[in-house]
Amino acid sequence: MRIFNRLESEVRGYIRSFPTIFSKAQNAVLTDEGGTTYIDFLAGAGTLNYGHNNPVMKQAVIDYLAEDGIVHGLDMATSAKKAFLQTFESHVLKPRSMQYKLQFTGPTGTNAVEAAIKLARNVTGRQMVISFTNGFHGVSLGALALTGNRKFRDAAGVSLNDVHRAPYSGYFGMNIDTIAMLDKMIADPSSGVDLPAAIIVECVQGEGGLNVAGLNWLKKLEQLCKRHEILLIVDDIQAGCGRTGTFFSFEPAGIKPDIVTLSKSLSGFGLPMALLLMKPELDVWKPGQHNGTFRGNNMAFVTATAALEHYWRDNKFQASIQKKALTIEIFLDKLVDSYPDAKLTRRGRGMMQGIACADPALADRITSIAFQNGLIIETSGGEDEVVKLLMPLTIEQETLLAGLDILEHAVAEAVTETATSNVESDKEVTA
Repeated sequence: MRIFNRLESEVRGYIRSFPTIFSKAQNAVLTDEGGTTYIDFLAGAGTLNYGHNNPVMKQAVIDYLAEDGIVHGLDMATSAKKAFLQTFESHVLKPRSMQYKLQFTGPTGTNAVEAAIKLARNVTGRQMVISFTNGFHGVSLGALALTGNRKFRDAAGVSLNDVHRAPYSGYFGMNIDTIAMLDKMIADPSSGVDLPAAIIVECVQGEGGLNVAGLNWLKKLEQLCKRHEILLIVDDIQAGCGRTGTFFSFEPAGIKPDIVTLSKSLSGFGLPMALLLMKPELDVWKPGQHNGTFRGNNMAFVTATAALEHYWRDNKFQASIQKKALTIEIFLDKLVDSYPDAKLTRRGRGMMQGIACADPALADRITSIAFQNGLIIETSGGEDEVVKLLMPLTIEQETLLAGLDILEHAVAEAVTETATSNVESDKEVTA
């Protein structure tokens, strides 16, 4: 690891939690240079919903390169882009009765968010955007202004303006109607909250700690936006592409956002790709007004098309996600019940679930023990208090159960250590 410590910036993060050199990967298993294998419950922070080196996508991109297909094409028309557009329309939009135009932004999720808020401001002529507590939307300056976590915001170096933070679903407890609260503030000319161009929301907050927006809450948010002529943006960068059980995380709520951002698992193969969906009447861009050198990653178009063709042509894959999600839910509920003194709670939806620990140090210890025993798993939340399960959606049942078994032993060991430490501390105080 010396070369990384000597040459790579101190900004590196995941390498500190998982200090080994990985060399190979297949579906939900990583292998390091020493031949040690690890079950992957991180999946590139949700970028590898279809697993590492998915054979369907790998063969598609190998064939494409062997035929000298266009690799880089800016936003020019290519055969790869044409195939993706046709497949996305036939397998995603039409079955859901959705009408959106597609914009290929720079290849990262944060750039898709930048495009979304820029478009909303252009369409409405208004500047302010409302985001929610614990939201995470990226770390470029516009997206960072929308992000709640102080850890990321403190690195900006400049003021982050034109954003009002509203309380998310359940932020004050389930008995407080935060949509009614927000509605009152928008309608009241003396509240100090200007009429926004847009409201941006994650239906499940990934980095924010697996907080889930209630379906009725999302419906009421859509109604609020329509009532006040505010654009509704759903950030589906981590929760989309099947992660919560349906292709889009907002489908169970029956809402139709004005703008949707997608990235992470969109390419299906870990290749950089980001997409903005907008209702056709919102497409007010002038040519080149939001551009980027790498907005035409044709290899990503190829793998994304293969992913849609293979996994979203019918409902079989969706059903398999929901079946695995139930396995995870039952396991986590049992885990919570087994350790009442640890004050654990289950959070999340679909295959985007986890356990929140009353003590963030416990969450950190759980993930450390899990890594020592062959499981890659991270924490999220404002204080990194949530142990977050984000395995590939394609994980084999046997591998899933093996990973959950490692997690259970890690929780047991961490909880026992904490209890022992507390007893020893009490003895010292008594003495």
